[in-house]
Amino acid sequence: MTKIASAARGPAMLPDEADQAQRFEKARSAQAGALLEDYVELIDDLLGSGGEARPTDIARRLGVSHATAIKSIARLKREGLATSKLYRGVFLTPEGHDLAARVRARHRLVVDLLIAVGVPERCAELDAEGIEHHVSEAALAAFARFLEAKRK
Repeated sequence: MTKIASAARGPAMLPDEADQAQRFEKARSAQAGALLEDYVELIDDLLGSGGEARPTDIARRLGVSHATAIKSIARLKREGLATSKLYRGVFLTPEGHDLAARVRARHRLVVDLLIAVGVPERCAELDAEGIEHHVSEAALAAFARFLEAKRK
């Protein structure tokens, strides 16, 4: 039996309630932040490549409805990450640009690690889209140390 099949049968013992609750809270928090991170990263990419980030373009590239994009952009604005100008699209605040840079660096690090352990590049890019939002700073630091040691 493979390790994956064995693990699918469940743990021998449940973890402590507080530990398990903390794990689930971390996942919920990461999911909520992932949405904002995806939006700021895409807006930054659109601004960098074409100088404009229109809600219609954002919706199409994220595969969501226009209404969903508008709602999420409003949240970005409330969080102080974006602004918009009538008939001009969406722009990032300095805080939004900083978040986009951090997300992009985290994404790149996760992709590089996955490739280093043998994951094909296309698969690594796809998998990193989810992992990058859930990985801790401690894990990212370990990834960076691993990649640095591998380069030597």
